Amino acid sequence: MRSTQQLSVTLTLDMAAQVKARVASGEYASESEVIRDGLRALQAREKAIDSWLREDIAQVYDAMQADPSRARSVADVKAALAAERNTHP
Repeated sequence: MRSTQQLSVTLTLDMAAQVKARVASGEYASESEVIRDGLRALQAREKAIDSWLREDIAQVYDAMQADPSRARSVADVKAALAAERNTHP
């Protein structure tokens, strides 16, 4: 049984040039390798975001649900960020 499938993909001219440049530089052996590596990077990014949401954000959400008094208003957050930006140029 075949473990690959051939697809036809349309890219912008800039993206196509980037793919061809990576092959021409010797970084990749084929255009398919460039696309596969890009998809692997996309999968890794999605996995990292999913993990962050499940592990970090879910805990914060649960804590806020348990004790809503811990919440800060949008105005308070903006003021704190502005103050931090002004102390660390």
